[in-house]
Amino acid sequence: MFGTQAAEMAARIERLKQERDAVLLAHYYVAPEVQAVADYVGDSFALAKLAVSLPNRVLVVAGVEFMGESMKLLNPEKTVLMPDPGADCPMAHMIDKKTVDAARAEYGDDLAVVCYVNSTAEAKSLSDVCVTSSNAVSVVRAMPQHHILFVPDRNLGRYVAQQVPEKHVILNDGCCPFHAAITAQEVERLKREHPGAPVLAHPECTERVLALADCIGSTAEIIEYAATHDAPEYIVVTMEGVASELERRCGASRRFLFVQDSECPEMAKVSLAKVASCLQDMTGEVRMADGDASERARAALERMLAYAGR
Repeated sequence: MFGTQAAEMAARIERLKQERDAVLLAHYYVAPEVQAVADYVGDSFALAKLAVSLPNRVLVVAGVEFMGESMKLLNPEKTVLMPDPGADCPMAHMIDKKTVDAARAEYGDDLAVVCYVNSTAEAKSLSDVCVTSSNAVSVVRAMPQHHILFVPDRNLGRYVAQQVPEKHVILNDGCCPFHAAITAQEVERLKREHPGAPVLAHPECTERVLALADCIGSTAEIIEYAATHDAPEYIVVTMEGVASELERRCGASRRFLFVQDSECPEMAKVSLAKVASCLQDMTGEVRMADGDASERARAALERMLAYAGR
């Protein structure tokens, strides 16, 4: 599938994983060659949930910083390594403590702070529960509080508010800049060029883009929709890295169309060479400070897992 150099690197990674008692967890958005050598490929929630049950001593997270933080919070006794510690999610930082404090002061006990898992540990520590793009609607609906401050993504928050109109959802001014950059005009162009192709969109996209979608869902839900339907073409409105898993699940007979420049540049920083290097030298270790903030962040993640198990 890949060249000689990549094949040699992949063999080296396999050997190092065995030597280190390590498992490689890769996000759908990283490079195809990294996904190919991973033990597990999934979205950030699926990988975080899975990691809790794995026996390996070392978790190598091919993804961005918040993923490594979540892995470490949920697995404090394990060594968590990031191949590129500088790979970060801009949206994860788009929440200010003042916003949370102001909402709590205004609404008191009738407010729940619901935090998208794509967030820093600090943001999680300010929250009551974490959610994913796949369970955000059901969790918000189940919360006993009427007022919901949804952080950090305004686009996912707006989508949740539309699905749960009985709640008062307060939006935060944050977003994934890469999903938000996808325009309705670009999706409309693809629809004109490929009439009949279902549009599968991630809820991190803007409201105008989501209005054009036949399916709105998490990365995993987009993949599942394509795998269980029989259209020959799909317009996929999320990051292009997911193409590898779509092709693996659906075969060569399907065609997947992406908008231009739909790559997450942060996920693209993770390479085979960086995976091999971090395993060789045990570098890029994620460390979380002990204390109340880490405990609160861990509790918010554990509530997320509890809701998912219901």
